[in-house]
Amino acid sequence: MRVGVYPGSFDPITVAHLAIAEAARDHAALDRVVLVVSRDALGKGAARVTSLADRVAVLEAVAASRPWLDVAVTEPRLIADIAVGADAVVVGADKWTQIVDPPRYGDGSDARDAAVASQPRVHQATRGGVVIPDPLPPHVERITLAEIHAHVSASAARAGALDLMLPEARAFDAETGAWTDPDRYRASRG
Repeated sequence: MRVGVYPGSFDPITVAHLAIAEAARDHAALDRVVLVVSRDALGKGAARVTSLADRVAVLEAVAASRPWLDVAVTEPRLIADIAVGADAVVVGADKWTQIVDPPRYGDGSDARDAAVASQPRVHQATRGGVVIPDPLPPHVERITLAEIHAHVSASAARAGALDLMLPEARAFDAETGAWTDPDRYRASRG
């Protein structure tokens, strides 16, 4: 069984997240794609409102109707560590720019290059407005999404573009205000 991991905060999960997972599954001939959420996501800070448990519950609802999709929570924060043992790692363009950013590795470009080289096959989805420098390392392949997904972002969904959220996320948001009404969400979680 070929398994790909797709790390992210999925805060909330969007139509583009699902499109990336589907494209990676098809492009890399994966049997399963695992949406992986770190308990303490790198670069996300304490500004997050929606709890890990609630985000995972929404992801599990998404995966419940898609037998090829799974959800996992992990302690590692670096994608190189999250991807250990996987056949492939799936990343969006914004995540790829983080992966190749030398300051994230402390020692700079040598540590970054070693971390990038240690990845299994990487399937990097394109995204409008994010420039990915060429050339890509030999084990990194681009996945091109339909133009309709190019500008989808979780930030825009949180700002009220509900059509960008998957139906399971929209339903949870309608019930709790998780992404579009943080005060109502906090009150509901009391």
